[in-house]
Amino acid sequence: MSNADLAHSPCWLNAGQLQELPSALQHDWLFDQGSLTRRLTALAAGEFTVEPLQQGWQVLRDDECEALGVLVGTEGWVREVYLQGGGQPWVFARSVASRPALEASGFDLRTLGSRSLGELLFSDSAFTRGELQACHYPATWLPAAVREDALWARRSCFRREQLGLLVAEVFLPALWQRQAGLTL
Repeated sequence: MSNADLAHSPCWLNAGQLQELPSALQHDWLFDQGSLTRRLTALAAGEFTVEPLQQGWQVLRDDECEALGVLVGTEGWVREVYLQGGGQPWVFARSVASRPALEASGFDLRTLGSRSLGELLFSDSAFTRGELQACHYPATWLPAAVREDALWARRSCFRREQLGLLVAEVFLPALWQRQAGLTL
């Protein structure tokens, strides 16, 4: 990712701050407080999978550092996956945590593999979820296979003591197509 890409961070806003409003269906998905994994599993009628794309230590993006309350340039654990229904990517998810907080917590993200982080977070009552925010996600931050302009995304920070896990989820066109197929 180039410095130019990093300079054009999206403006993450809560539901009341959005200037451009998503459709009612998109708004429902963007600001639903429940587990996205559970909702996608139900929609996929049991054909839900997590496809890991990449994970490892990286310098976090400026907007991620700000959301986690850490210094710009902090290294963190980054995990990117597709949340899929019926073998199609419905959501691109990027989860990050600062290295110092993650190492101090003893929480090991390296062992998740194809398991859903969301399911883990929602089953551990020690985690509390912060405010949901939404934006149009920068296309250049998406994998080439799903790169498209103006896709809606949401993010929230899950906290357990000093550990913050920032989870961003980008809703891909195949999800809306699946929803449209169910409502016809």
